[in-house]
Amino acid sequence: MTFEVIPAIDLRGGRCVRLLQGDYARETSYSDDPVSVARRWASQGAPRIHVVDLDGAKAGAPSQSEVMAAICTAVAVPVEVSGGMRRIDHVEAALAYGATRVQLGSAAVKDPVLVRRATERFPGAIVVSIDAREGLVQTDGWLSSSTVRAVDLAREMAAAGVPRIMFTDIGRDGMLTEPNYAAYEELVAALGCPVVASGGVSKVSHLVRLAAIGCEGSIVGKALYEGSFTLGEALDAVVATA
Repeated sequence: MTFEVIPAIDLRGGRCVRLLQGDYARETSYSDDPVSVARRWASQGAPRIHVVDLDGAKAGAPSQSEVMAAICTAVAVPVEVSGGMRRIDHVEAALAYGATRVQLGSAAVKDPVLVRRATERFPGAIVVSIDAREGLVQTDGWLSSSTVRAVDLAREMAAAGVPRIMFTDIGRDGMLTEPNYAAYEELVAALGCPVVASGGVSKVSHLVRLAAIGCEGSIVGKALYEGSFTLGEALDAVVATA
C-alpha cells in the first residue's frame, strides 16, 4: 500500500486553524471556509482528509458536525473525523453524515469499553488517536494529563482489535521541526496494526523516512498551509520511494 499523505483541517469556531503544540491560546487561522479548503486538498490528490473538531475535543462532545458533514458531502475522497467523540451515538452520527473513519481519543483512556464496542460494531471505521507529551497520554483536547504510557495504551488498543492507531507527539505538533521517529519505530515494532504519524513534519524527507519506518501514513497540517512543500511534491516523493 502506498504511504498516505493526509492533509489536516482543524476546525475552531467554523474556521480552519492550526494550534502550536495544542495550545488554544496560540492559534493561526488559515481560512473562514473549511469546505473550500477540503475541496482544494481533494483536487490536489489527497488520498483522504483528516478533520478535527477542536471545540468538540475541548468540550467533550462534537460541536461542529454541520461543518464536518458539509466537508464529507463536498469531496469524493474519504474523510476521517475527530474531536469530542465520546459516545456510540457520536460515532453513528459521524458515519451517517458521510465520514469513513471516526477517531476516538480521550475515550481510549476514559472508556475503553466504548472503544471495544465501537470497533466491533463498525469494523474498519475506528481509529484510536493517542496524543502524548514526553511519552504520557493527554486527553480532553490535550488539556488533561494522565500517567498512562502511550505505547502501553497502544498495545492495549491493538489487542482489543482496534484496526489502526494514530500517534501525535504534542511537543512536535505545529512546530515544523521533525517527527518523533523513535516513538514511531517503537509503535510499529510493538503493534500488529497500522500506525499513522502526526506532528512535526516540515520536509518531504520526513514523510519518506516515516514510510521507511513502516507507518501507514502521516497527517500533515502546518507544513502544507505555510508552503513548506506542496501536497503534490509530497505525494510524488512517497510514490517514488514505495
